[in-house]
Amino acid sequence: MDVSYVSPAGLTDAELAAAADRFLADLGFSPKRVLMLPPDMTRLHSCGGKLAAMLYARLADRADVRLMPALGTHEPMTAGERHAFFGDIPDDRFLVHDWRHGVRRIGVVPGAFVSEVSGGISDEDIPVEVDRELLDGGYDLIVSLGQVVPHEVVGMANWSKNIFVGCGGQAMINRSHMLGALYGMERMMGRDRTPVRRVFDYAHEHFLSGLPLWFFQTVTTNSPAGVTVHGLFVGNERGVFEKAVRLAQEKNIIFVDEPFRRVVVYLDPREFKSTWLGNKAVYRTRMAMADGGELIILAPGVRRFGEDEGNDRLIRRYGYVGRERILRLFETERALRENQSAAAHLVHGSSDGRFSVTYCTTLLTRDEVTGVGYRWRDCAEAMREYDPAVLTDGWHVGADGEPFFYISNPALGLWAHRARFYGNAE
Repeated sequence: MDVSYVSPAGLTDAELAAAADRFLADLGFSPKRVLMLPPDMTRLHSCGGKLAAMLYARLADRADVRLMPALGTHEPMTAGERHAFFGDIPDDRFLVHDWRHGVRRIGVVPGAFVSEVSGGISDEDIPVEVDRELLDGGYDLIVSLGQVVPHEVVGMANWSKNIFVGCGGQAMINRSHMLGALYGMERMMGRDRTPVRRVFDYAHEHFLSGLPLWFFQTVTTNSPAGVTVHGLFVGNERGVFEKAVRLAQEKNIIFVDEPFRRVVVYLDPREFKSTWLGNKAVYRTRMAMADGGELIILAPGVRRFGEDEGNDRLIRRYGYVGRERILRLFETERALRENQSAAAHLVHGSSDGRFSVTYCTTLLTRDEVTGVGYRWRDCAEAMREYDPAVLTDGWHVGADGEPFFYISNPALGLWAHRARFYGNAE
């Protein structure tokens, strides 16, 4: 049962509900214990919360249903965030994924395979860990929900990334993120069969076959009128993911004719509370940025660097000082070797001196922001010049007469100059 629903104008709520009904009807059995793995608030525009609520409404009166947001390394959702994202699903239905302590090892991706798919860049074994709830919860149906979109670590988000990172453990998260950083995110973003994806595919094929696992995957864009769901892809075979990838490449990769000299990116405070997340503004625009260009990030809700205290301390200690410096430090600093996802994040979050990055904050001070290697500007002042309530995605002319490109949400796309994108193709 692999089914695709695609609409250029966007799928309606009625069509999404019909897809949920068809999925449950085609299962061939009535599940008694169900685990849903939806995205968290950092995927605000995924439609994952709405789809989870639709499935819950259809299952709650006949099955024991639990929801465990695929947090990965992110902060747990608050009660208010759960209500905003999932509606009126009772709080006692939610479980919290713990990537450091709540997982079990189920296998290992051998170093020889890692070396093969990465061109010899790494030959480390990669342990495969997933949340114990998937293994011990006695579920006869597990549904992973999420968005397929260009991604800096794996190339295209979702499919089994939602399991091995969203519901995974620190060994897999650390080593897969570092593999991506070593290989180079500009070689991977917007593409399917990257080294990290092939590691996840290996783990999926060898270690997940015993789980009753199904995927609901969306491709979405956003506009002033709201989220448009261009496609919903339901199934448990890789081909349904590949169809979603092709649509996301069409809808979420924005090619630009000339490199950007100035870009202004807004970070919705409901979604972005850390530079760990907010640096999508850096990742997703870097292939569109001109050498010597300026990236201005409006970050009214950003209040820390890491999503947990440990990663926050590491970012404050080492800073976004460029790929080559971080890789040198990685060889000598035990703290980075033991927290490879943080080291990878520091690699990803630097412009390597090619363009400037200015974080406009209220909840982080000038000294905090400049202390990790970025420029700083007061957020209220910057938002008077670049007002998110007025600006629309695309080109504008600034008060100084110079053009700038505005992006209302960096999580929904990848902006790239064709020469840089295709120049990094394998």
